Amino acid sequence: MRQILPVVKARRTISILVVMLAIQASGQDLHFSQFYEAPLLRNPALAGLYEGDIRIQGVYRNQWNSISYPFQTGSINGEYKFRLGKAGDFLTVGGQFMFDKAGTVQLKTIQMLPAVNFHKSLSKERISYLSLGFMGGMVNRNLDRSRVTTNNQYDGFYFNGTLPDGESFMGSYSYVDMSVGMSYNSSFGSSDQHLLFGGLAYHHFNKPINSFYRNITHLPKWVVSGGLKLNLSDLDYITFHSDYARQDPFEEWVAGGLYARRLGSEDSQGFWFHAGSYYRFKDAIIPVMKVEINHLAIGFSYDINISRLASASLNRGGFELSMSWFTNRPQHAEVILCPKF
Repeated sequence: MRQILPVVKARRTISILVVMLAIQASGQDLHFSQFYEAPLLRNPALAGLYEGDIRIQGVYRNQWNSISYPFQTGSINGEYKFRLGKAGDFLTVGGQFMFDKAGTVQLKTIQMLPAVNFHKSLSKERISYLSLGFMGGMVNRNLDRSRVTTNNQYDGFYFNGTLPDGESFMGSYSYVDMSVGMSYNSSFGSSDQHLLFGGLAYHHFNKPINSFYRNITHLPKWVVSGGLKLNLSDLDYITFHSDYARQDPFEEWVAGGLYARRLGSEDSQGFWFHAGSYYRFKDAIIPVMKVEINHLAIGFSYDINISRLASASLNRGGFELSMSWFTNRPQHAEVILCPKF
C-alpha cells in the first residue's frame, strides 16, 4: 500500500523494480499502521496537539518479509510548543525525519521536514482551537545501481551481469517537498471531559519532480483526519482515530480505536494499558497493544494482510514498534489538549 512513483523509464524492463512495484501496486505514499504516532505525516496542523510542552515520537515498520526483501521504514518527529501573548494562543515548532529502504535494489528515501503550527484560541470558557500548520524540507531518493538488472544483460542464453544494463539514469536525486494543513480541536460534554479533533491537509502541493529521469511530478495528496477521546472514568477511556487519504487515482482509509485502563494500586501512579484494533480498508486488520508508564509509551502492532497478496503472504503483513516520550503537563496545558494515547 505504499507508493514508489515511477523511477525508471518503461522503455526497458527492469526486473527487480517490476517486482517491487507489483508489491506496492496500490500507489500510496509511505505510511504507518500506527499512523497516530506520526502526526506530522498526517497533517502539519496536528503538531502540538498533546499534553505537555515537548513530545518525541518514533515508529519502526518491517514489512513483506514473507514474500520479498523486507521493506523497512523508520520515523522520528519532535515538537515543542509555547505561548504567544496573553490571548491563549500558541505556536508549535518541530520536525519530521523519515527513512525508508525497499526491495532488492535497496531503494532508499530520506526525508527531513521542519514544521511550524499556529494555534488560535476560539474560546475563553473551554478548550477550542483552530490551527494552521506548514511543513517543508528536503527529500533524497537513491538506489544501488549495481543491483539493477535489465533485459539488456541477457546474452541470448543466460543472464550476464558483466554486460551494461543500457540505462543512463543517476542513482540519486533530491527535491523540496511541502505540505499545509488546518485542524480544529475542542473539549465537549457536561464537564468538558471529552475531547475531539478534525483536520484537513494537502501534501506535496508544490508538485516536486520525483523521478530518477527528472520528468515525473509527485502526485499531490489530500488527507482528512479525525480523533475522539471519551473519558469513561478516572481509570479508563476510549480513543478513536481515522484517516482518509486520496492521491489520484488512489485512496486509502484506516480507522479504529483503543481502550485504555490504568493498572496498579490506587496509592501509586501505576501504568496505563491500551488495547484495540484498526482496519485499513481492503488491505489489513491491525491489532494494537500499548503500555504507558510515567512519560514513556511503547506500542506494538501487526498487520494481518487481507489484500490480494494474502495468499502469497499467508496473511503476514508487517509489524510496527512505536515509542513516545513527553514532558510533564505544564501549568498552561489545560488550554490545548487532544486525545492522549
